[in-house]
Amino acid sequence: MENQQQDSILSVENLTVSFDGFKVVDDLSFKIKANELRVIIGPNGAGKTTVLDLISGRTAATSGSIKFRGQELMNMKEHEIVHAGVGRKFQTPSVFEDLTVFENLEISFPRGRNVFGSLFFKRDKIVQDRVHEVAEIAYLDEVLHSEAGSLSHGQKQWLEVGMLLIQDPALLMLDEPVAGMSKSERVKTGDLLRNIAQGRSVIVIEHDMDFVKDIAHWVTVMHQGKVLSEGNMDAVQKDPKVIEVYLGHS
Repeated sequence: MENQQQDSILSVENLTVSFDGFKVVDDLSFKIKANELRVIIGPNGAGKTTVLDLISGRTAATSGSIKFRGQELMNMKEHEIVHAGVGRKFQTPSVFEDLTVFENLEISFPRGRNVFGSLFFKRDKIVQDRVHEVAEIAYLDEVLHSEAGSLSHGQKQWLEVGMLLIQDPALLMLDEPVAGMSKSERVKTGDLLRNIAQGRSVIVIEHDMDFVKDIAHWVTVMHQGKVLSEGNMDAVQKDPKVIEVYLGHS
């Protein structure tokens, strides 16, 4: 566990959020290292997605601290957190279906983040090279000029990941990225996430335990808004507390 405390890019400490008196996240603490691929698992209602909502600024915490690269995120707005280097992908793909894959990636390029950037945006060589680079990483190079609406479910998921990657976040958060994918798409998504984690930190929420075993550097098990167990997949699977919770929700 000691090495998990070193070189932290994200530090969540004593995080709590209550809705109508019910603690959805309850005094939660964990740390994410640079270039770590962390998977958060747990039964439905454990508070997993709420944690991503809190980190990304979508939900305000009742108390606690969220520090990213030493900077407190608790009082920052969503767009400020994005600009600080945190990217968030939701479970359902959100792409511009009438635009091509190239255009989806192009409009996500950081130069167009503000009004003036959008007005004076040019499809120069820097933009084109970056689009092609990200498309190749995300298995989209052969469909660059296809409309996003014509893509398979898995390709739309990869496109949304690409739209985040082109912004070069230091921390990428994904909610159930392989939900609804075919077996071959799940395998390729595992390869994609391992590749991404070579240059940035990744937090994944996932229910597919085979996929978790395949990709996770470290696993955090949540239950009733708290950390129930942490460790590699073999260790948490053997934890009596985890066995009890999962047997009770099987």
